[in-house]
Amino acid sequence: MELRQLRYFVMLAEELHFGRAAQRHHIGQSALSQQLRLLERELGVRLLDRNTHRVQLTRGGEIFLVEARKILSQVDRATELVRNGTERPSLRVGILDASYDSAPLILHEVQERHPELKIRQVRTGLSQQYQWLLDGRLDVGFGRAFLAPPEIASKLFRLDRMGVLTATHHPFAELESVPVSSLAGQPVMLADQEQAPELHHLVMELCRSADVVPELYHGSCDSIQGAVFLVAMGRCVLCIPASGTPALPQVCWRPLSSPGALYPWSVLWRQGNESSYVREVVTCAQELSREHGWLQDISAEPPQMPPGSATVPLPQLASLDPPSRGRQRSRRRTTPQQDIVAIFRTMSIVPRISPVT
Repeated sequence: MELRQLRYFVMLAEELHFGRAAQRHHIGQSALSQQLRLLERELGVRLLDRNTHRVQLTRGGEIFLVEARKILSQVDRATELVRNGTERPSLRVGILDASYDSAPLILHEVQERHPELKIRQVRTGLSQQYQWLLDGRLDVGFGRAFLAPPEIASKLFRLDRMGVLTATHHPFAELESVPVSSLAGQPVMLADQEQAPELHHLVMELCRSADVVPELYHGSCDSIQGAVFLVAMGRCVLCIPASGTPALPQVCWRPLSSPGALYPWSVLWRQGNESSYVREVVTCAQELSREHGWLQDISAEPPQMPPGSATVPLPQLASLDPPSRGRQRSRRRTTPQQDIVAIFRTMSIVPRISPVT
């Protein structure tokens, strides 16, 4: 078995098209087909089903793809170390957006403790983080963990209040908090559906819970920094967690209320990864969480529901989880803090419940 055969196979698995894969590797299609047949013959397993209409991975091909990527990733890292003439360790970290402050704070602390460590940050969506953690292209990720595959381990370290980023001259800037119902008629920019589908879905569910149909802004940006200019100009408002708020005088952030919502941040890593640097990331996340109180505000009461409004059961509020995972809660919430933590592992909503008088 040759490394080039593994690279050819991975390229084919990504393209699912012999012509495009051959073009990327600058070889002929017949040579590519021959190398694939040699690889399948050596393994004794058919890796791809192909006919004149389509190419798709077999079950054996799906399993082999994960392992082939790990092998190639390790070879590439070994090559880099040799070429650099050093054995300096490295840590590959997936982040959703550089504007969120949690990951930079944690990684800065890790770097302070391990100056020999080379940390490489890769900006990528959450679903891609899951895949790259599994196939070895990432060591650590940051984001929501509940929908992660079972092979992904996680540690919750922050519950991040959802809110609205708006221009300082916008009427929302005069409010202490923005009721979700106030988004009606406002041009709302949502998180990019490919980069952060869970944030996109959360905002839509929040609006649905308040019977609001937002006026979606006809445009998108693949980063918070790119959206800030449009917000500052008053072209739209942006729904993001508090930790992504830029420190700029032209914009301000206000929490969403009625209902409120939290985005749960977790450290993500592959089950079985015993790297001491991965453990250090988890340790630093936990220590900073305690220092900054990132998990201490979950029992604080959110903004009051408007007078006369009906109390909405938790499962009907905005959630990133399938409806079947939710369980009905009573109007009075008397759950102890440790149980609340368990709730927020599966739901991202903090309802404000008016006391019965």
